[in-house]
Amino acid sequence: MPSRNDQRTGLALGLAAYTMWGLLPLYWHLLDAAAPSEILAHRMVWSLPVAIVLLAVLRRWAWIPPLLRQPKRLGLILVCTLVISANWFLYIWSVNDGHVLEASLGYFINPLVSIAFGVLVLRERLRPLQWAAVAIGALAVVVMTLAYGRMPWIALGLAFSFATYGLAKKGIKLDGIEGFSAETALQLLPALGFLLYLGARGESAFVTGGPGEALLLAGCGIATAVPLICFGASAMRLPLVTIGMMQYLAPTFQFLLGLTVFHERMPPERWTGFVLVWLALCLLTWDALRTARRARIALAAAGARAGEAAARGTDTRCVTP
Repeated sequence: MPSRNDQRTGLALGLAAYTMWGLLPLYWHLLDAAAPSEILAHRMVWSLPVAIVLLAVLRRWAWIPPLLRQPKRLGLILVCTLVISANWFLYIWSVNDGHVLEASLGYFINPLVSIAFGVLVLRERLRPLQWAAVAIGALAVVVMTLAYGRMPWIALGLAFSFATYGLAKKGIKLDGIEGFSAETALQLLPALGFLLYLGARGESAFVTGGPGEALLLAGCGIATAVPLICFGASAMRLPLVTIGMMQYLAPTFQFLLGLTVFHERMPPERWTGFVLVWLALCLLTWDALRTARRARIALAAAGARAGEAAARGTDTRCVTP
């Protein structure tokens, strides 16, 4: 069990990770002179050097040869790469096109979509409160469809792409840094080719936007890697229930930025949809806390029974015939 100091460190790192993810719209907004496709390509290209430095510092190379001999896992990594690339592009585009609130909705909905995938794909069984949360989440999508006058496709696209990414990651079984490195390695050549194409056409903001723009684009790799590293270190020190509750911080920050910094409209019907999603998340959180508490009580009771049984066995052996 992690020590109290480890737990405090894990909490600080987790808060840092989700805060950075929540504030990323500010960073993407600084790059609105560049097309979302170019920002995405720079995010891919500059992430790999960061990953290589991390692997070198940690001396984690042993996983590469076995992975190269496993086509099925390589195929899943390719799926992860394609899905997370689509997720990144949609998120960057939505921020720079003025849809920060809808993007935040997508990450609020994501846990509900992950639960639905667990039922449909992994044949997991839901508890009653989880069923209620999924039903309320579906109702929220209907309400938001009426509020926007269309399907909230940005939110749904972000939620489904990230849930698909999480589902595919289950079959790869690589730690955070290793998985991040493998995915960015696959992203490198297409992204680099696209950037060279833009440069040849004179359409590269990295070349024409001045040194400030170039530094911001190069910093995409750090902006991608640092929160991921903090999250990985946090996940090693904290229970999953705590991590699960902290994941709502990022879309909360995004939501607040959409309201206060980007001044997006929030009519009453959209508030209704968000409130329904928050209600569903409250049910999920309550259910997770209650289940974790029951598990702790059951574990403590089992430990006490085992201790009593061991004590009785010792007493029996001490009695001479």
